[in-house]
Amino acid sequence: MEILYVLLAGLVFFFLLFPFFTVLLSRFSKERINVKKEPTPYDFACIITAYKNSEITQPLVNSLLKQNHSNFHIYVVADNCEAVNYPIQDDRLSVFFPEEPLNLKAKSIIYAVERFVRQHEYTIIFDADNLAHPQFLETINQYANNGYKTIQGQRTAKNLDTVYACADSTGEFYKNYIERYVPYLLGSSSVISGSGMAVETELYKSYLYGEEIQKGQHLWKKMLQEDKILQNFLLRQDEKIVFAKNAIVYDEKVTQSAQVETQRSRWLYSYFQNLPNSSGLLLKGLLSLNWNKTFFGIITIAPPLFILLFLGVLLFGLGFFFNPFYALAMFVGLGIFSLNVLWTLYLSNVPKAIWSALWGIPLFIGKQITALFKMKDPNKNFKHSEHTVSVNIEDLVK
Repeated sequence: MEILYVLLAGLVFFFLLFPFFTVLLSRFSKERINVKKEPTPYDFACIITAYKNSEITQPLVNSLLKQNHSNFHIYVVADNCEAVNYPIQDDRLSVFFPEEPLNLKAKSIIYAVERFVRQHEYTIIFDADNLAHPQFLETINQYANNGYKTIQGQRTAKNLDTVYACADSTGEFYKNYIERYVPYLLGSSSVISGSGMAVETELYKSYLYGEEIQKGQHLWKKMLQEDKILQNFLLRQDEKIVFAKNAIVYDEKVTQSAQVETQRSRWLYSYFQNLPNSSGLLLKGLLSLNWNKTFFGIITIAPPLFILLFLGVLLFGLGFFFNPFYALAMFVGLGIFSLNVLWTLYLSNVPKAIWSALWGIPLFIGKQITALFKMKDPNKNFKHSEHTVSVNIEDLVK
């Protein structure tokens, strides 16, 4: 029993300390982006996928139409929405109301790609509730001019109106730093957020028409999340995913406890579903001495934060039954991990509302625990997250 405990405790101890040492190491690295005087104005296809609510897309469309970068076209796929006259009319906008419900984000994206008005050089994916900072496309274009094929923007909260929204945003700030900014600075790949990412169009089409997406379309909600399929595909192609921290995309955060369960049950299911892929990338990286795959494999195989903390606390208590030194080591690991969370929030310069609402994180963790019990039947329990927060980009930029 003690050997089993030591093995599990050693693994948990590693994942508790790993974020701190990577943040520390990244502080000695600098981003190297060349800002050209006359950059190539790449052509972007901006795809917005909406489900059962086309109205929520209007602020996002307006924010894209006001971009500093002018070479783009917007595609709104209003799936399972009532076909109405879209209130925004512009030559740079195409709105589609599919006759038959698609009921899957990947299908909506393919629907848009097959209706491109011209051959775009990059494709950018947005969720219906997103908003794009006025300099979003201009910033993405800078990275494209540096030769990068896959660029992940930084998602941040557009609403901090409840404790749950603040707790959700706290996790996003932490993950942006640990899973995106740090790997990018250390020469590996950033984890894809699911929206606000730009991919070279031909590369993206190879992913869309690849075996995993084509087969996954028939699995409905049991399909692995599109962002995970995409990042696995890119790493297998030896591509690097870079993080453009100044390419800001505003994202709606959950405001109620029920939304936490709905959203996190899907995310947790996808995490466990993706473990074979993460393990495979890690193993391939180690065997081929490939830093990109090795580091990315470690990042994506790491347990969700609340599971890691739960295991750490449990092993801390059990340590007293074997050797007090084990308990002390786990206590130190939990302390360093907790302090590192606060450090990353400080380095991310989070809003004051985040600091004021840290007391609500245990409530958020509690709902994630209950979400674990809703993973059994995805087609029954995984419901679409309703978006209700409507705000203009001008208000957020202010």
